[in-house]
Amino acid sequence: MSRREECDKCKADQHVCEMCLYFVRGRCDEERAEHISDTERANFCDYFKPNNKVVKAGDKQKADNAKAELAALFGDQLPEKSLVDESLSPAELADKKLREMLNGF
Repeated sequence: MSRREECDKCKADQHVCEMCLYFVRGRCDEERAEHISDTERANFCDYFKPNNKVVKAGDKQKADNAKAELAALFGDQLPEKSLVDESLSPAELADKKLREMLNGF
């Protein structure tokens, strides 16, 4: 698959981490692959293998828009994306948040 492949309908990039067989639980499971900061954009990863699962284009964008609308409704601010948090597994992220909470006491 070419790095420049796009969806015929929505023109979304296809050679992206989130469309790869190795992309599991929000991160790459291929040990030799380099870290990619934006998993939704086309990249040059040599280990990319297309995943057969169905991915609905725009689901993440819809979720982000809904969060922004709720934040605006209640006067809250959305947390900024942390590049460090993106590379953590769910367990590591939970551990980090717990440690931050406990240090506050």
